[in-house]
Amino acid sequence: MTLSDEKQDFSKRLKEAMRRSRVDATSATRIAREFNLRYHGNPVTTQAVRKWLSGQSLPSQDKIRVLAGWLDVPAQWLRFGEAERREERSGVAARQETPAYRTDQAWMGKKFEQLNEPHKKMVVEMMLALLRLEGKQ
Repeated sequence: MTLSDEKQDFSKRLKEAMRRSRVDATSATRIAREFNLRYHGNPVTTQAVRKWLSGQSLPSQDKIRVLAGWLDVPAQWLRFGEAERREERSGVAARQETPAYRTDQAWMGKKFEQLNEPHKKMVVEMMLALLRLEGKQ
């Protein structure tokens, strides 16, 4: 299999995983934004996402792991297509234990410190409001 074939196959699996996770694969901008919320490295560009979707390039392994976690598919399957998806084999949806929204606290602290004062205030007010809602349930 050539590298070009690998890129095309990855693109097909990525689109399939997005479809199953109900992620709109037609908006590379939206995908890049959602991906960057979950990825702790340098942000990806819309152009990079377009290349993934069109089969022109492959993301690095760390990006594939983030995509797989977000889309709830095995990273091995997403990159190589090896081993059937667990739910297809067993007939039961296999969910990962780590929620897609889970983030590193140190990273969150750094990002919070980069905000300007009015935005910091908004974040704190939102957290307090959410905690009050949580306490009522």
